[in-house]
Amino acid sequence: MTGALVRALKAPGKATYVVLHANHARELTPAARAACARLIDAGIPMLSQSVLLRGVNDDTAALGELLRTLVECRIKPYYLHHGDLAPGTGHWRTSIAEGQALMRALHGRLSGLCQPTYVLDIPGGHGKSPIGPDYLRVSGTNGTARYEVEDFNGRWHVYPPAPSSAGR
Repeated sequence: MTGALVRALKAPGKATYVVLHANHARELTPAARAACARLIDAGIPMLSQSVLLRGVNDDTAALGELLRTLVECRIKPYYLHHGDLAPGTGHWRTSIAEGQALMRALHGRLSGLCQPTYVLDIPGGHGKSPIGPDYLRVSGTNGTARYEVEDFNGRWHVYPPAPSSAGR
């Protein structure tokens, strides 16, 4: 990362973000961390994107380490992509359910700053759509709708709570 590149990216009046693509914490070598720090120290914000890859970052330890390391480097984890349907890459893909379960498991272990949005890039050029786990379901009907919200331990809670437990 040269000074000239940093200056070019800091164009006056232009918002510039740099997005790093990293799939494992080991990719954030001392040299990579130093290059990122030069950008960030110059006032250029950094985000990251990663791809969920079977055998690389598809468990809570590996993905959690990557996300924490990014934040330690002052890089906001932005997107975690579900693997594309590119030919020859099927052995790297997890199922969407596996990805959702992984994101659910990390929800209770990592701060919100470390949480990327789990997305699927919809084939055919239709853009990215969030596919993370769902923590909310509707209970009740017709104007008396209540919600049930799931905590990070997998327990469901009614919202709003019944009047006797609403903490008057």
